[in-house]
Amino acid sequence: MAGALKGLRILDMTAVVLGPYAMQLLGDQGADVIKVEPPEGEMLRHIGPSRVNPGMGPLHLGVNRSKRSLALDLKQPEALAALRKVIAKADALVHAMRPQAMKKLGLDYDSVKKVNPGIVYVGAYGYRADGPYGDRPAYDDVIQAVSGVAWLNGMHDGIPKYAPTIIADKTVGLTLAYAVLAALVHKLRSGEGQSVEVPMFETMAQYLLIEHMFMRSFAPEENKPGYNRMMAPGRKPYRSADGWVSILPYTQRHFANFFRIAGRNDLANDARYATVAGRSHNIVELYERITEIAATKTTAEWLEKLMQAEIPCGPINSLEDILADPHLNAGDLFVTMEHPTEGAIRMVNPPVRFSASPSEITRPAPLVGEHSREVLREAGVAEAEIAALVARGIVIEPKGNAQ
Repeated sequence: MAGALKGLRILDMTAVVLGPYAMQLLGDQGADVIKVEPPEGEMLRHIGPSRVNPGMGPLHLGVNRSKRSLALDLKQPEALAALRKVIAKADALVHAMRPQAMKKLGLDYDSVKKVNPGIVYVGAYGYRADGPYGDRPAYDDVIQAVSGVAWLNGMHDGIPKYAPTIIADKTVGLTLAYAVLAALVHKLRSGEGQSVEVPMFETMAQYLLIEHMFMRSFAPEENKPGYNRMMAPGRKPYRSADGWVSILPYTQRHFANFFRIAGRNDLANDARYATVAGRSHNIVELYERITEIAATKTTAEWLEKLMQAEIPCGPINSLEDILADPHLNAGDLFVTMEHPTEGAIRMVNPPVRFSASPSEITRPAPLVGEHSREVLREAGVAEAEIAALVARGIVIEPKGNAQ
């Protein structure tokens, strides 16, 4: 069975994690994603150790599968001319360069739509192009800083902290994937292409303010922003009698059962904690009580009793624990695939399940320029011209690779 996006061709002119992650999601759903990169390959290839080939590091393997690689020296006019032929047959072009840089290359929207009037042209970069910050560069850590993530992570001790995951890139990557799909649906229905902008700062600000607008949701302004439950000092993993545990009674029934298990009828009958409104208003004190209660049993005891009562709970897993988790392994989330040059590599399967058009990993992450000749041939570039461009180093393919 073919993936839902089979038949769509998308040019991936992105780098690092944001764009490559988003385009991998579309590739796993069947789209023909062509990764356009410079002769040396994009930067992410060189982060972390490689097993066999330089430029085949673990981060590259993690966000560039289900793609073909076209490597070009876009400083050369001949490379740009060849790329325009590829663009002419694409459904979408996705890039992560600031608009000024794309314009300098002659690859801004107005120029590209002359080659392909129906193109879906999507840019993902730090800040809205026409805003005061529009010419600023940005990466994940900077966006975590300006969007409030770092402040929220340090609000209790006054020391801002970045989340230990690439949260801005991956969150905006998900937004980028749905933006591309929405524009493609519009094109399929109307035949009309368009330009789409996915700015990181605005996306992360919207993402955080979903709950943290809170009392600023009402006009005129009332009180400070910030969802009090999320910001309560006691909202954290609880120390049990022998370790740590996540305990989250949430509904009326959850709290009634939790107080019963804890032997705290006094709290169950306390007006401060008897209703949703009361618990919300007194959330700081409530979490202090749960902190005290958590220390009275071992982690295993809590998990057994809470699960029996269907109260949300869980262990505090390490990265090693996640990789060994019996539920994840029973569901085939992890798959080992043989890479043509790198040997056996372990990947995380697409987690979303489709009954009629399942996602699948169509190919492992490519070598730099592994499909250059193939892609240009499909775009109508003559074999002799391709050979000449390869010989001059304008088009790159792996050594010994004559497709």
